[in-house]
Amino acid sequence: MEAIDKLLKKPIWFNILFGVGSLLVVFVIFFFSLGWITSNGETAKVPNIVGLDVNAAQKNLTNLGFNVVLQDSIYVDTLARNGVLRQTPDADEIVKKGRTVYLTINRVLAPQIEMPNLIGFSLQSAETYLKVLGLRLGVITMVPNRNKNVILDQLSNGINIAPGTKISSGTVINFMVGDGAISGTIEVPDLIGLTVTNAKEIILSLGLAVGNFSSNTIIQDSANAFIIGQDPNPFLMQLDSVGTPMKNKVALGGLIYLVIDKTAPVRIKVDSIK
Repeated sequence: MEAIDKLLKKPIWFNILFGVGSLLVVFVIFFFSLGWITSNGETAKVPNIVGLDVNAAQKNLTNLGFNVVLQDSIYVDTLARNGVLRQTPDADEIVKKGRTVYLTINRVLAPQIEMPNLIGFSLQSAETYLKVLGLRLGVITMVPNRNKNVILDQLSNGINIAPGTKISSGTVINFMVGDGAISGTIEVPDLIGLTVTNAKEIILSLGLAVGNFSSNTIIQDSANAFIIGQDPNPFLMQLDSVGTPMKNKVALGGLIYLVIDKTAPVRIKVDSIK
């Protein structure tokens, strides 16, 4: 109390200067303590962990005092699974220790997508479609067909892929494409009653191409379905000199469109029309 009384007995100008000086001392102490309080002086360079396995990347970052959050995962078929694709902040940025580094990694399993029906598309359109879906263009085989640069069949590993089939992103798709040739004809094969697999083997062996399938029912296994109709038909309405229906003909590379069903049709042999 005695000290306060002495202070109060001082002139007003002295008390004002004393108060201002006290505030300045507190401010200076706070300012020089701020770095220690907030750890602003502790920084670190962000390492480049793109391409590393996610476990190795997490270990490197945590050893340097960073926090790690797996922000997203996408699929790139040409890069290592579980590898780091992107990081935020970027490599070599100087940031405060304890900063969170966000990682985008490559998925282990490829996403499954439905194979589209690209038969009848132009080659250029089909290539664009594959890229959008994350599929890869493989071998392009040109076959005799008047429809130049038009997709006649879609395959993977030599096997036709029916539209709607589930395949992995990054699958290589091969195309059979028309070369625009119009010369040469061949008799249309009679495919009624055959399975789709057998019919396709015959069509392709003759230098023809398989067109679209159609059906009045839902068919899960189209490869083992039966042919109940085809276009063009194997026979004409005209008869030859002995009364037998004349064989229909089609240009080499021509498309054969098929109507399929789960049940085999009853065959009526066409020998002649009486």
